[in-house]
Amino acid sequence: MSMIISEEEKLNHPYYKLMELRGIALDTELNSWARLDLIKWLCWNDRNGVYADEDSLQEFGNVVSKEEAIEIISRQITEA
Repeated sequence: MSMIISEEEKLNHPYYKLMELRGIALDTELNSWARLDLIKWLCWNDRNGVYADEDSLQEFGNVVSKEEAIEIISRQITEA
């Protein structure tokens, strides 16, 4: 089921707000998030990725660190 979100709703949703940031503002915001919040964003943004701890442990034998999550999110946002 596809859900269409309005531009106004996007502006108020933290996940969409994050996607509008660049540079230092993006780095500052990402560093203020907890690791699990970063993982939740990654799962939301890339449903085919392996980010959740249980999935990552099963697939790769480790979990995504906060630093790795920040790098991945920054790349996904800036290269989009």
